[in-house]
Amino acid sequence: MTRGGDALEVLATGPLATVQDLGRPGLAPMGVGASGAADRSALRLANRLVGNPEGAAAVEATLGGLAVRALRPVTVAVTGAPAPLSTGAPYGVIQLAEGERLELGAPPVGLRSYLAVRGGLTVAEVLGSRSRDVLAALGPAPLAVGDVLPAGPAPDALPHVDLAPVRTPAGGEVVLRVVLGPRDDWFVPEAARRLLAEPWTVGQASDRVGMRLDGPALGRAVDGELPSEGMVPGAVQVPPGGRPVLFLADHPVTGGYPVIAVVLRADLDLAAQVRPGQTLRFRTAPS
Repeated sequence: MTRGGDALEVLATGPLATVQDLGRPGLAPMGVGASGAADRSALRLANRLVGNPEGAAAVEATLGGLAVRALRPVTVAVTGAPAPLSTGAPYGVIQLAEGERLELGAPPVGLRSYLAVRGGLTVAEVLGSRSRDVLAALGPAPLAVGDVLPAGPAPDALPHVDLAPVRTPAGGEVVLRVVLGPRDDWFVPEAARRLLAEPWTVGQASDRVGMRLDGPALGRAVDGELPSEGMVPGAVQVPPGGRPVLFLADHPVTGGYPVIAVVLRADLDLAAQVRPGQTLRFRTAPS
């Protein structure tokens, strides 16, 4: 078993780089969101490639720009948005010698890439998770130049594959399956039809909290506002302006605007890779 310790030094962060695992579920009654990797399947794959447990902490990098230097020999993998790499290839196992750099360019498609290190990153936990919640400012701070990332001892099990043949994120229109409700009755009947029929453009203000969507306004049938109620990842909430917001990993725990539909959990990883300017459509999920 390889000894743990300092593994990577951060040389550049790109637009945003955070440490993420599978989050801190089950704490919503305390007002704490789950957070965690926006694209959970990409995180799991990166960890499987290097032989880690699927929920081990890794780096989530938005639109590339991340650069690190190995402080000892390490095994890494990059998944999610297929950023061009200075060494190796996305979705493959990469061996870095001590002092070797790994740089992630801007991915041609997708939004978020995941860098896993064999042994898993071992930054300090907060409430049982190493994830950064950008809305609550909870967990380890976003990465900065000069940060040193420790990793645990390498697992006994060796990686089983050198390269994972997976589908890259979509670069064109993306279709997300939804279940209407629970507050679709707060809208005029035309609103649900528009939600499902019209293309929606992802706004520039989108982030890990939510995806702001540009398109036709969804008209309300009920005036006033709801008392705050619980929110879930995938909730499509409609503020007074009528333009929906799709909640992602760092969504608020509660909200007072009506939710017209909820994206299936199985499609949230697709949503996490849609970049500003792309279009998406909603389709009702088969019952």
